[in-house]
Amino acid sequence: MPDNTETIGQCPNCGDPITAAWTLVEYEKPDGTAGVWAECPTCADVVAPE
Repeated sequence: MPDNTETIGQCPNCGDPITAAWTLVEYEKPDGTAGVWAECPTCADVVAPE
């Protein structure tokens, strides 16, 4: 289980960092890599952190 304060990426809309605590869905992409959907705490959008 990841640390909830671990940064998982940045919001592609506003550029603010997103931590693991905001993760909504973790999934496997067709190419075998991990994907994440998270809520941005700043702009409140559901995004795929970059």
